[in-house]
Amino acid sequence: MALPAITVSRLDVARLEALLATAHGEVADGLEEELLRATVVAPEAMPADVVTMNSRIRCREQARGREMSLTLVYPQDNGPERVSILAPVGAALLGLSVGQSIDWPAPNGKILKLEILAVEYQPEANGEDLE
Repeated sequence: MALPAITVSRLDVARLEALLATAHGEVADGLEEELLRATVVAPEAMPADVVTMNSRIRCREQARGREMSLTLVYPQDNGPERVSILAPVGAALLGLSVGQSIDWPAPNGKILKLEILAVEYQPEANGEDLE
């Protein structure tokens, strides 16, 4: 299966590389691979429909049609409706655009398909996280 194209801000790449310097495991390795294949842009050039760090998104789990809002965060900011970049789904969401979808393994072993419906909040689009 071909991986979807992703876009990541230069600032997010720098912060995530620093995080990965101390992170270990399969998800960290996968995130590193994602960063290597990403199109990297200046934060001020980030399209508003792309999932960046600290973005709040609305997505749909395809099989059940269930919609949810999630915020992509750094591990220390994890909590309700927040997903860590070091969780498998978090690493997979980074850089996706509205309309794209990902497959990710649920804890029960099933594969779930999540579609990005909207980026409800993105720091870069709000003039934040530009340097």
